[in-house]
Amino acid sequence: MKILKQSSQNIQKLYDRSIYARKKHIEEKVRRIIEDVKLNGDDAVLKYTRRFDKVRLTPRQLKVEESEISGAFQNITSDFVSNLKVVINNVSIFYKKQVQRPCRIKQDEGVLLKENILPIESAGIYVPSGTAPLVSTVYMTVIPAKIAGVKRIVIITPPDKNGQVNPYILAVANLLKVNEIYRAGGAQAIAALAFGTRTIPKVDKIIGPGNMYVTEAKRQLFGYVDIDMLAGPTELVVIANRHSNPDFVVADLEAQLEHLGGLAILITTSRELLKEVRKRVAKGFGIYAKNIDEAVAIANRIAPEHLQILTNNPLAIAKHIKNAGAVFLGPYSPTALGDYAAGPSHVLPTLGTAKFSSGIGICDFVKKTHVISYSKRALEKLREPIDKIANLESLKKHADSIHVRFGKE
Repeated sequence: MKILKQSSQNIQKLYDRSIYARKKHIEEKVRRIIEDVKLNGDDAVLKYTRRFDKVRLTPRQLKVEESEISGAFQNITSDFVSNLKVVINNVSIFYKKQVQRPCRIKQDEGVLLKENILPIESAGIYVPSGTAPLVSTVYMTVIPAKIAGVKRIVIITPPDKNGQVNPYILAVANLLKVNEIYRAGGAQAIAALAFGTRTIPKVDKIIGPGNMYVTEAKRQLFGYVDIDMLAGPTELVVIANRHSNPDFVVADLEAQLEHLGGLAILITTSRELLKEVRKRVAKGFGIYAKNIDEAVAIANRIAPEHLQILTNNPLAIAKHIKNAGAVFLGPYSPTALGDYAAGPSHVLPTLGTAKFSSGIGICDFVKKTHVISYSKRALEKLREPIDKIANLESLKKHADSIHVRFGKE
């Protein structure tokens, strides 16, 4: 663990970390892949699958057959389904509470204002499966989409060296009634979802974490398709003091460091705890704060994906946290709980974007349409204000479109 002083350049780098710090060669490589998929569709997807995943597939094999999906249960442990149902229930309960009702305002003289809330028609879920299949990503993304009312949900995930999709990913998808699954990964998979190919139909939005190539592809394709966020490697900040259990602190920091490129930071008011954790955690960063207020200020500037408060009074401290994707309170609320089973999705903002964005929820799968209805009498009351503003903006035809409704009055 590296100890950072608050005046150091390294701590400033933590504050300023950004998705745009990616290397130029990645940007160019992804751009070429996107253009290839746009022009050549399935052929390009299959070419990059051979190149990067070392798997030869035919266009027909891109889509996972229903028999393969239903047969996945033969290759999973017997207790998996019962445990999964517990987790699915927790996630479903949380997101059912997020469902919004449309607003409606009715005024005298024939004014009706509404905001309709409608689900997007299709969503593509990217499920990483490189070093290990992220099975939890399936239910953490599909469940809010289902509850929001999305009719068509597609899962796309890289094949293994034998050209197969992980059976646990298939089993979870099947339990959640998602039977449109494609075996493709990387930037080529994102491009296929954005443009559509002969085999893989276009979607309206792409959701889910991925490596730097996946993230860069999402960045470049935003506009052709909506995306959830631009996510970097996983992050954890732990705020701790002399009352914190050092074993818990070490275990939670090391859990995040299991992820490739994971960032783990301890902010503590205890020099003794900092020394002990430094001996036991090889990677990560440690920051000494002279008091809890300073620790909170540092955490807010970092704006981490995950923030754990392992002090003796975590709720009081949490009231002052402004920037974090998810906040975990007390010794028995580790980040791993949120990763797998608590309820809220583990797809959260990273790289400091928690200052202005949120983890995925129902709102990510819906769109809002404003409905405006005015009577002639109601419109007449706004005739003069509209006229003044339209002419101020040199948009006379806008004003004329109001006046024409009143003839020569």
